Amino acid sequence: DHCRELGHVPLIDHNPRGGEKEHFEPADEVRYRERTVAERTNARLKDEFGGRNIMVKGHAKVMSHLMFGLL
Repeated sequence: DHCRELGHVPLIDHNPRGGEKEHFEPADEVRYRERTVAERTNARLKDEFGGRNIMVKGHAKVMSHLMFGLL
């Protein structure tokens, strides 16, 4: 309710738990898929490629440290 008062659209996937699954509206489904791709990418950078331990400032330095992690 608080999110809706601020004008945001909460996108929480429904867990059916033995009942019927509630589906998103088509526009919300597209937004949910796009959001989850970004979240998966950020989580993978942090968990698998050392993105949690970056101790530098600046776009170029952060990018170079992430690329070292990818190597």
